[in-house]
Amino acid sequence: MSERARRRRAFVAAAGWGDAACAPLAGDASARRYERLTRGDSSAVLMDDPPPQASTGPFLRVAGLLRGMGYSAPRILAADEEQGFVLLEDLGDDSFAALLARAGGADLERTLYEAATDLLVDLHRQPLPPDLPRYDPAWMLDDAALFLDSALDGTTGDAAAEFVAAWRGPLEEAAEGPHALSLRDFHAGNLMWLPARGDGGCSGRGLRRVGLLDFQDARAAPLAYDLVSLLQDARRDLGAGLEAAMVARYLDAAPGVDEAAFRAAYAILGAQRALRIVGVFHRLAKRDGKPGYLAHLPRVWGHLDSALAHPALAPVRTWVGRWCGQGARSGAP
Repeated sequence: MSERARRRRAFVAAAGWGDAACAPLAGDASARRYERLTRGDSSAVLMDDPPPQASTGPFLRVAGLLRGMGYSAPRILAADEEQGFVLLEDLGDDSFAALLARAGGADLERTLYEAATDLLVDLHRQPLPPDLPRYDPAWMLDDAALFLDSALDGTTGDAAAEFVAAWRGPLEEAAEGPHALSLRDFHAGNLMWLPARGDGGCSGRGLRRVGLLDFQDARAAPLAYDLVSLLQDARRDLGAGLEAAMVARYLDAAPGVDEAAFRAAYAILGAQRALRIVGVFHRLAKRDGKPGYLAHLPRVWGHLDSALAHPALAPVRTWVGRWCGQGARSGAP
């Protein structure tokens, strides 16, 4: 047994779950791993996020913020921040993605995405938590530049300089508007459907039906960021017209938001996020031996091409046309 396994067993025992049966759960693209602990009719989820890259502290803080606002983030049953162990409330197996893959249907999909969009509207009305890191243009540019390092193999010189120049104006434009708490991985794989839950203090109808996971990278970000994350999902296609309908639904419920500025930010952040994701997927394939993520590249490039049609992204569109060949799009060497 490894030292990490021994520490994990000791944490579980100290939390009172030492006699529970353990079964692995699907992880994500990080080093975190998850197990479901079952004891009789009770269950919990163990998050194992090993140092030094552990994000346990931010996860615990954001979970507290979200639960304090009345949303369905998992309750923390036990935690060891230093070692990177957290025992969580089990929110079940019905992620939006899993539920739609099993049941499908345009009516169900619309119900789920309406609930998630309404939650964002409500979240964006909340006061911005103090001391939350701000996702500023420099940080956004660093994230987008992962595309250079991974998809274009560390391109330097003219391509890199032109990349920075092309992005400077659009990112500053996107950052000019209001900011809110952004979970930054707000998509169907991280949203759980909990239809039995009522509002529990949230305004709006049934917002607690949306369970929230994977929010340790939360930032203060422009309003459009999480809506893009939801509606331009790297792993699944949305039904025809649903993206446009949900953007309209958000704007209808947020009358104080400047629509033209929001739609420009939506396009800019969509393009920035798409390039970051392409870079992440290339890195996972090349560095971590996980080529399965490359199957999603055509979808993500589709999102990028759609975003680049916005006039605010004309310099980036020119750069992509000049420097991005078929290799970057397909994952080929």
